Amino acid sequence: MEIAFIISSILLISYSLLAVFDGVFLHLYKYRLYQHEESRFEHLTHTIRALLFTGILISLFINIENNNLFLLGCILIAVDIITLLVDAYVEKDSRAFMGGLPRWEYIVHLLVNGFHFAAIAVFLVIKININADGISLTENFQQIENYQTFKIIALNLLPGAIIISLLHIMVYSPKFNYYFKKIQLKCC
Repeated sequence: MEIAFIISSILLISYSLLAVFDGVFLHLYKYRLYQHEESRFEHLTHTIRALLFTGILISLFINIENNNLFLLGCILIAVDIITLLVDAYVEKDSRAFMGGLPRWEYIVHLLVNGFHFAAIAVFLVIKININADGISLTENFQQIENYQTFKIIALNLLPGAIIISLLHIMVYSPKFNYYFKKIQLKCC
């Protein structure tokens, strides 16, 4: 179980780093998807997924010993998968203003979502016990060596997840959008 916590931690960090690059730098800053009529719905799906990740982070990874929140987290995962499918479906038309989705960004999307769902899958292996008596949920992780490190990583990702969720919402505000446009650097 210790190795599973390490793997889930690495996947969670990898997801978070790529998600900042993709979701903040590319989608909000460089391409400004929220400003283009054809990509506003895609931006909405990204906003929903950012909010869902914050909920998943809280309900699964941070409150790991709370089984009621775990069930909520599982519901959020299902909604996240559905939202991802909608996002993938609309992406081709959404990116018409820029000649379609660049191949390298498509690869980034595959990696981001792969890391995201792999971190969740490894965590589910940690949390869910299947044996001859049925299915049970692990409630106490205190004796596991890498549990505290995993929880600290998840706690440290929470402020960024909240900020990114708020950024996705705030760019819809004309006043915020006005100031957000002003910080565009010449390089990007």
